Amino acid sequence: MKPIWIVDDDQSIRFVLEKALAREGLPSRSFASAREVLTALDDAADRGPQVMVSDIRMPGGNGLDLLDQVKTRLPGLPVIIMTAYSDLDSAVSAFQGGAFEYLPKPFDLNKAVELIRRAVEESRREEVAEQQTVAATEMLGQAPAMQDVFRAIGRLSQSNVTVMITGESGSGKELVARALHKHSPCAGGPFIAINTAAIPKDLLESELFGHERGAFTGAQTMRRGRFEQADGGTLFLDEIGDMPADLQTRLLRVLSDGHFYRVGGHGAVKTHVRVIAATHQNLEQRVKEGVFREDLFHRLNVIRLRLPALRERREDIAALTRHFLQQSAAQLGVEPKRISAAALHWVERFEFPGNVRQLENMCHWLTVMAPAQLIEPKDLPPEVGVDCRQNDQQNTAQVPLDIAQSAIDVVAGGEPKAGSDSVLALAPAGALLPPQGTAPLTAWELGLDAEARALLAGERCDVWDALTHRFESRLILAALAATRGRRVEAAQKLGIGRNTITRKIQELGLE
Repeated sequence: MKPIWIVDDDQSIRFVLEKALAREGLPSRSFASAREVLTALDDAADRGPQVMVSDIRMPGGNGLDLLDQVKTRLPGLPVIIMTAYSDLDSAVSAFQGGAFEYLPKPFDLNKAVELIRRAVEESRREEVAEQQTVAATEMLGQAPAMQDVFRAIGRLSQSNVTVMITGESGSGKELVARALHKHSPCAGGPFIAINTAAIPKDLLESELFGHERGAFTGAQTMRRGRFEQADGGTLFLDEIGDMPADLQTRLLRVLSDGHFYRVGGHGAVKTHVRVIAATHQNLEQRVKEGVFREDLFHRLNVIRLRLPALRERREDIAALTRHFLQQSAAQLGVEPKRISAAALHWVERFEFPGNVRQLENMCHWLTVMAPAQLIEPKDLPPEVGVDCRQNDQQNTAQVPLDIAQSAIDVVAGGEPKAGSDSVLALAPAGALLPPQGTAPLTAWELGLDAEARALLAGERCDVWDALTHRFESRLILAALAATRGRRVEAAQKLGIGRNTITRKIQELGLE
């Protein structure tokens, strides 16, 4: 957290506030004059204050002049003005200059700290609301429907026209809105998002348009609304279909001429904002039902972008899954997990009613809950509906003992035995043979060929992973048998690293 700046020429005031804030766990920094404050603000390495508490009358600079200069540089910074001269002119001048609150001296220390805490909370809200567009998660999509969306974003990159984004919940509407902002002429301004369905009706008007001090019970300070915060940038109105009817009228007025009034205010506020709206509902139907204004619908529906559901772009699921697994691992500070072809097959078949958001949550769940580094079908959450979770030993024939023994002989430094009749009998007629001039198939290769054909003839969807699992298991067990359980020596014989054999033992459940 950034410090609370205390500006007062009275050393005792600075000392008392510093100690009181320290007891509350709030960092502080003191200045004896306005000149020192401006010098600190000029320091590029200084992150600035979270809140500033300043006296009005100080040698070498007036507190109200300081307020004006600080507000020019940091318009969202809450500034509390202190003064021992509690006159009407000082109070009016402080609030007209944008002060957060006016604190007359002498003050109750507990009330002063409480006021500073409220200012800190307001500062944090402003930081979240006014944050610039950050580097958003890369939009992935090779499906034709997503390529159409990308092309539309490209065509709109030189325009600030109003856009309506439609699509099911969780399909990534806010991500598209951020991309539209990032590639627009107003990219240098803020991107402010608000979900109109998530805010109670009584508070939504204040959230959108702000309020004046004293406009209603609890409105102890003037607060800028989302339209004001988004000035020069983009305002994203999510779930616009749920907006109350009376606010629809006010929104229409803002979209028409760019003017609005704060709650309890009497002066019109002018704003230059690009509006992007989104909904999962059928607005045409809501217009017919009389719950959404037709004129507002046409005002918002200048350009419409339809975002496809995830089940309409199944070819993107594999890339998205790997991306979210990497992302979840980075967030949790763990090694990324891999997903087997069989598990990915089941994920791609799933309908995903929650769309991309549900896939992202699933990958986060797998990063936490999957027991091994390789995610198998049995590790997937129940809603995916995997029904072929039987153990490989129950679904497939065991590796013939002759084949296992051949692996042990090779690791131990010997030669594989010639295939016995029982092993050779596993190879079906017409098996693909190696090209002329190459070594003939050994017994274990013929057995592997027969096993693969038997599995491929059935309805298995994980032949590669099943056989790889068994092959790696037998090979490592053979190496450990040949080295009497010494892992480092077994890894050397196999030609792999010590960490690799340890990880494989864990993944394959050979502990």
